[in-house]
Amino acid sequence: MGHTIAGPGDEADLCVLNTCTVTATASGKSRHAIRQLRRDHPGATIVVTGCYGELEADAVREAGADLVVGNMDKDRLADILEDRGLLAGGGSPAGEDGVPATPAATGRTRAFIKVQDGCDNRCTFCVVTIARGPGRSRPEDEVIRTIDELTAEGTKEVVLSGVHLGSYGHDRGDRHGLVRLVHRILAETRLPRLRLSSLEPWDLEPELLELFANPRLLPHLHLPLQSGCDATLGRMGRHTTVARFGALLDAARAAHPDMAVTTDVMVGFPGETDEDFETSLRTIEAMGFARLHVFRFSPRAGTLAATMPHQVPGSVAAGRSARMHELGASLEAAFQRRFLGRTMNVLWERIQPGAAGPRWSGLTGNYLRVLASAPPGVDLANRVTPAVLETPAPGALNATIPGTGS
Repeated sequence: MGHTIAGPGDEADLCVLNTCTVTATASGKSRHAIRQLRRDHPGATIVVTGCYGELEADAVREAGADLVVGNMDKDRLADILEDRGLLAGGGSPAGEDGVPATPAATGRTRAFIKVQDGCDNRCTFCVVTIARGPGRSRPEDEVIRTIDELTAEGTKEVVLSGVHLGSYGHDRGDRHGLVRLVHRILAETRLPRLRLSSLEPWDLEPELLELFANPRLLPHLHLPLQSGCDATLGRMGRHTTVARFGALLDAARAAHPDMAVTTDVMVGFPGETDEDFETSLRTIEAMGFARLHVFRFSPRAGTLAATMPHQVPGSVAAGRSARMHELGASLEAAFQRRFLGRTMNVLWERIQPGAAGPRWSGLTGNYLRVLASAPPGVDLANRVTPAVLETPAPGALNATIPGTGS
C-alpha cells in the first residue's frame, strides 16, 4: 500500500502483532511482546490480532494495545485501520469464505498458502476451536490462481497450510476436498515443488498417499500423534489409537521410500502416569519418526483438560520433556544417517555465516536441512540442484554440490 516497514532501531508509527495462545507460555510471550512494542515505540499505535487477542482482549488492552482485531476480521486489517484513520490508501479484500485472498509471507524460495481456517475437532487440551471458529475453506480456483501467480514470480515451492488442513472442503460437503485440491495443483499448475503442512492422522486418505507417486509432491508428512499411549490418547480426545497410527505410518512409508514423517508429542497430560509415559516413550521410539516436536501440557482456560483430575506436577513434566527431547534428537540423527552418501535435490534458500566460512542452507524434498559451500560469486538462492549428503552437522547434513568443486 506504499507504506515503509520500519527497520531495526527505527521508530514506527504503527505496530501490528499477530499473537498466539496455544499454550500458557505462548500467551505470556504475546503479552511480553505487546509491552516491549509499547516501550520501544511509545508514540505508535499498537494493533493486536491473532488467537490471544481473540480470547483475552481485555488483558491485551491492559498490556498496551490500542486496537484489538479478532481472527474473523484479521484479513480486513488494512481496511479497518484505514477506516479508523490509521492508514491511507485502500486495502486488499479477503477471499471468499473469509480466508485470505493473498498468500502468507513468502520469501524468494517457498511460499505458505493458507487454504483453510478454523477447526471442528474437540481435542480436550486445545483452545484453537474457540479462538478460530469452525472450519472454512478457500475456493479451489482461487488457490490455483495464487499458485500460478507465485510460479510466474519464480517461487519454487508452495506449502499448503491451514488450522485443520485435512478438513479442506468439509465445510462445503466435500469429504475428499484436500485430495481433489492437490490433484488439481499437480495437474493444472507448473509449480515445481508442493509440500503439505500438518495433517491430522484421521484425515490422511489412501487416495492422498497415492499422489506421492508424483515427484512434485514432496515426501514429507507431519502427523501429530501427541502420545504413544492409548489411555492418554483417549483422555485427549484424539480420534486414533497407537495401532491405527502405526498402520498409517506403514502406508505413508510404502507410498514413498524417502518419506519423512514428523510428529507432535505432548508430555505431562493430566492423568499420565509414569507407566503411561514409559509406554509412550517406547512406542514413539519404535515408530522411528524423522523429528519430534515436544510440548509440555499447558492448561488452557475453557478446555476440558484444564479441569481434569490428576494434573501432573511441573517438575515431573519437565523431566519427561527432557527425556522425550533426548529421544527426538536420537531419532532425527538416525533418520539423517539413512541418507548419507545419497545425491538428493536441494532447494537452496539462503547463505549463512559459519566457522568455516559462508555456507548455503536448503531443504531436500523430505525436509532434511542441508549445508554446502559454493564458489565465490555463485548465487544458489531459489535454485534446485543435486547435492551429495556427506556428514552430519548440528541439525543438518553437510554436502557437496557436484560440478562446483565445493
